[in-house]
Amino acid sequence: MPKIKPHKGVGKRVKVTKSGKIKRQQAWHKHLMTHKSSNRRRRLKRAILASKPEQRRLARLLGIR
Repeated sequence: MPKIKPHKGVGKRVKVTKSGKIKRQQAWHKHLMTHKSSNRRRRLKRAILASKPEQRRLARLLGIR
């Protein structure tokens, strides 16, 4: 049986919490900031937990489950 290799791109973009949930950054926060409100920029800065279907997909790519 071959080893299961984790997806390198996903490994660089997400973190796994102690409880096993997957945390990721939000989209729309890299450029074109001048027209976005400061409140929106502040909200986009925070990391969020991935949704349930997304967590299942990312965990499979990471080789966790």
